[in-house]
Amino acid sequence: MSRLRFVAALAAFVPLALAAAPSLALSGTDKQEVEAIVRDYILQNPEIIQQAMAELDKRRVAAEQAERKSGIDQNAKAIFDSPRQVVLGNPKGDVTLVEFFDYNCGYCRHAYSDLRRLMDEDPKLRVVLKEFPVLGPGSGEAAQVAVAVNEIAPEKYGAFHDALITGRGQADGARALAAAKSVGLDEADVRKAMQTALVNDTLTEVYGLAERLGINGTPSYVVGDEVVVGAVGYDQLKKRIDSVRACGSTTC
Repeated sequence: MSRLRFVAALAAFVPLALAAAPSLALSGTDKQEVEAIVRDYILQNPEIIQQAMAELDKRRVAAEQAERKSGIDQNAKAIFDSPRQVVLGNPKGDVTLVEFFDYNCGYCRHAYSDLRRLMDEDPKLRVVLKEFPVLGPGSGEAAQVAVAVNEIAPEKYGAFHDALITGRGQADGARALAAAKSVGLDEADVRKAMQTALVNDTLTEVYGLAERLGINGTPSYVVGDEVVVGAVGYDQLKKRIDSVRACGSTTC
């Protein structure tokens, strides 16, 4: 811990330690004496600050996980079974992996190979994709095209998604339309579908879910009763999928 961080932690810790014991009802002089004792103890045992900060971080993470788990419970239908969502893999699979992604997210592009491997190796895996454009106007345009593609030709969405997320350069409306044309879709049909309320409703639903689940970046996943943030890799995702299959939770 740096000296500056230690001093800041010390300055915050002493008043908090006193505030935690309001029943002491100390006078001004007594309070100063107790502050001096606490300060001396901390200076002689500085590791207590690190221990306290580690415990604080542990409690914060636990609180976030509990809040996200509650969010999953309360929004399970929209997360796993929305009529607007994209489903890849086995539609009747026994475990569902949900991914919130952005076509311009470099980590999402890197993690796509993990997703493909999971689907290729696990015939019982159901994958749900949530268009979550958070990286600028180009991402929003690409997501609108993607939702339209899924509406008019859901059987071609997988090939479209593969073409766009593995393509070079920044994704935007033009690149997304080109990807749609590359899988045999008519641009006019896609543009027409983009004008329907479904596109806006789908993206609005995903943004709302992300907010309720505490998701603000991509890629993020929901598997079982857990929100997994970041490109954690094939092994971590497979471990959670296997656990959900074994006991219904990511931690058996």
